[in-house]
Amino acid sequence: MAARAGDGIVETVVQQTAATVLSGTAPEVLGNIHAPGCAAAIWERRVRAATQGWLNRLPHDHLPALRTVVSADAARAAVQAACAQVGLPDGTDLGWLCADVQSLARRFASVMGTQGVALRLDVVRDDSCCKFQIDNVPARLLCTYRGAGTEYRTTHHEAAPERISRMNAGWVGLFRGAAWPGDLPCGLVHRSPPIAGRGETRLLLVIDTIERG
Repeated sequence: MAARAGDGIVETVVQQTAATVLSGTAPEVLGNIHAPGCAAAIWERRVRAATQGWLNRLPHDHLPALRTVVSADAARAAVQAACAQVGLPDGTDLGWLCADVQSLARRFASVMGTQGVALRLDVVRDDSCCKFQIDNVPARLLCTYRGAGTEYRTTHHEAAPERISRMNAGWVGLFRGAAWPGDLPCGLVHRSPPIAGRGETRLLLVIDTIERG
């Protein structure tokens, strides 16, 4: 079902849909979202242990929430403002978080050929987004900074829970949406994992292209 080629894993379940998942340990893997039949590109990276521990220890009411539309170059300032609003003091870990969001916004904008991005930081404590879906966007970048990562499976395996895959915290996934231009329709669905009743809190980054009116 899967084959490793160089730095990436290629999992192919294709029948008239784009359902290939390309993953690797270098950020350039995200550019493979344009490959024929690719439904998702996943950067399997590791966040510094001290920074991950800082994120995991923050009280839920000190996690930054944000919804804005900005240029990719302005993403850092937007996250800094959101962090200041919940009283997070400046420091190495906070600096990393703000810089990382900006870096991912820039990479997303480069891959998607856009200047501006729709940027969200969601603090998730319930199951409001736990249904598998294909987003009504060209493509969406997802990175879970804290908590269980995004889950995904092909549309061919609705009744096979053992075929559900999950991203780790810190991994970056770029998923095609229903509005992806050309190629095959997307055959991969994803969701936020169910966490209600477990006392868990997730911090999720979502980056979209800007919708044109």
